[in-house]
Amino acid sequence: MSAVGSMQGPRKEVNYYHLLWGHELAELTPLLEALATHRREVLDHWYQLYVLHFGDDRSLAQSQFFSVCGQDLDATTETLRQGSFEEFVIRMRQVGVWLAERRVPFAEVVASMHLFEESAIRSFPPGVDSSAYRLFDKLSHCRIIAIAEAYFRHQAALAAARIQSLEKEATRLPGEARTSFHGLVGATPAMRRLYERIEAAGSVRGTILIVGESGTGKELVARAIHECSRTPGAPFVALNCAAIPRDLIESELFGYKRGAFSGAAVDYPGLFRAAEGGTLFLDEITEMSPATQSKLLRALQERTVRPVGSTHEVPFDVRVIASTNRDPQAASRSGQLREDLYYRLEVNVIEVPPLRERLADIPLLVEHFIALFNRRLARPTPVNGIEPQALEAMRRYSWPGNVRELSNAIESAFTFGTSDTIRLADLPAAVSGAAAAADAAPANPVPRPAAGERDGGGSSSSLSFADTERDLIHRALAATGGNKYRAAKLLGISRKRLYARLRRYDIA
Repeated sequence: MSAVGSMQGPRKEVNYYHLLWGHELAELTPLLEALATHRREVLDHWYQLYVLHFGDDRSLAQSQFFSVCGQDLDATTETLRQGSFEEFVIRMRQVGVWLAERRVPFAEVVASMHLFEESAIRSFPPGVDSSAYRLFDKLSHCRIIAIAEAYFRHQAALAAARIQSLEKEATRLPGEARTSFHGLVGATPAMRRLYERIEAAGSVRGTILIVGESGTGKELVARAIHECSRTPGAPFVALNCAAIPRDLIESELFGYKRGAFSGAAVDYPGLFRAAEGGTLFLDEITEMSPATQSKLLRALQERTVRPVGSTHEVPFDVRVIASTNRDPQAASRSGQLREDLYYRLEVNVIEVPPLRERLADIPLLVEHFIALFNRRLARPTPVNGIEPQALEAMRRYSWPGNVRELSNAIESAFTFGTSDTIRLADLPAAVSGAAAAADAAPANPVPRPAAGERDGGGSSSSLSFADTERDLIHRALAATGGNKYRAAKLLGISRKRLYARLRRYDIA
């Protein structure tokens, strides 16, 4: 869709995206000037809403949010006050490419754009009438369209290039020699079986249910199925059902008609139609309300959706892949997953093995994440490998958080380590064994001797596990600016355990 529509209005003037007339840009000037004047307040409130809405599941760190959203806000205020809608579209598309490169889920992108509108209206001058709000709502939808165009176009281009590279790699390797597959890493028998099932699932258009613990890489499996299909360049749209309020999921999936509810100023196509010809991935489907699950089942059976507020069915051509971190049979018995929907999904089930069942893949995963974080974090001293003691500790650990926890452990080592090799002390306490040792230690450990003193056995004193853990906690809090959630994540422990350690060591 081009930025300038061909439809002629009654005044025979330009119409942008069939939403906004040219003369309406001038009417938006007072609102845009208010946004520019209150830029910092708008960004601060926008970020507060973003954190409140997405919580720990948000994709962007604070610095990333202020960088990209600041560019977004500046593009809106600067270009449109100059009357250049075309330049505005170009800069919005740059934002879309940035978000796609960082794999921010599209549902999070759309929700964040709506949160911007909520923050922006706080800065509007007093006495703004309802017509101005309607114009700003139209502008907000133009922003979303421009961002979405670039987002999906960039995703398709990346997928095509990635698939071409993977196809070349696959021709050189026999199946049993694969160490990676469409972003998944591993060469154990369990992973080779997973690769085979992904290829088989990709060759047909049936609905798939992916089952696996949190952190095992269910979305990567869904993307791999999509990339193994006959239309890998088609859209891949992901929705985390747990991250969207239950009363909003239906309108996000099926779309809505103008006037369907308060705030629905224009038609919204929904994610089913956004994924037309491609794949819609519904992560954590058991978090969807039973009523919405019923409508999803009907959509899968009839291959049509009915937008909220509409009386007409709209056909779609989309492959649906769902996932859950629960036992689907138990979820069905408890009512978290409708029984009829479960029977519809259980036809094609792919189970993703937890990391504790493929510990032999840990060296490959460590190598993969070292290369990834060397590129992503631009560390002054690149990491070239890992010490044998650290690797052995990682082999012994049970990894309740699976591959995601392993990734966090490597990132923590990048943050706190100072050498070009990951050492045992650089790993989170839970992984290195320091946390278990501290649990076994007395609540009030005997103070260690001063430097140079000897114990009764004549051996030199050394730092205890408690000292090491206390030091790691101090470093984690310093690195995260005192943010206890992020500190716990870097250390690889729960917030509950971190608070217990803070009390034990009397850390303020």
